Amino acid sequence: MESFTLTRKEMACLLLSLDGRHRHKPIEVLQHAWMKNHRYDMEKGTALPAFLSTTLPPVIEKLIKGNEIKGFSLQEIAALGQLIEYSQLSITSMQNWVKRDFKEFFDSPKVGKKYSLNQAALLFIIDDLKSNLDFVSIRKLFDIILGKPNIDSDDLISPMKLYSTYTAMFEELDANNDQLLDTVGHDHGNRNHDLLAENVIRSSAEKFAAQITDVTEKQKEEIRNILFIAVISIQTSYFHTLARRYFNATLFL
Repeated sequence: MESFTLTRKEMACLLLSLDGRHRHKPIEVLQHAWMKNHRYDMEKGTALPAFLSTTLPPVIEKLIKGNEIKGFSLQEIAALGQLIEYSQLSITSMQNWVKRDFKEFFDSPKVGKKYSLNQAALLFIIDDLKSNLDFVSIRKLFDIILGKPNIDSDDLISPMKLYSTYTAMFEELDANNDQLLDTVGHDHGNRNHDLLAENVIRSSAEKFAAQITDVTEKQKEEIRNILFIAVISIQTSYFHTLARRYFNATLFL
């Protein structure tokens, strides 16, 4: 059986769609994601057997049925997180985050007994940032952009907006979808190009941060830096996953 897979940008689009802030319905986001990965099957008329061989977690089945969802249980967020490519999100990790490491942001679910879409996005953000930063550092970033944990109105940028912004930024920087950030301008006469990738990512972060309104210039710089860190963290997640695959192969074969 094949697993249903989403890019981070597709996951961000799904959350925005559930919140009524995306041009596509949730099922359309899922359809586009699946079809993109099964173009050959669509062209050859083998879409049905291909889809029937795809494993769907219960939360995705709910979305396919068109159920209105404004919040998720922790188990459902973990199931969604496991669909994200090159992510190792687990229910055990998230339980530690909400009960201990980031408790102030998850003191209580915000949609009845379930966690809000913003809280789900925040868990996905933590999973990305931990590729490069320790939890103390991540909390310091959250203090800057999210302010007081229980007050949404003081956020420089909401978790969903932050997640959708840096995931869109990553896909723009990886236009050929090889999971490596694209850089141009290499001068074969120079031995070192250390700053080339940094400048490309920073320029993109500045462009995306400039789209954020109702913030000061200093706050835009803070958002720019967090976008920079998050995009690098996605890249790191890919390398971590690749290293684990080869490590497991070395032990198993």
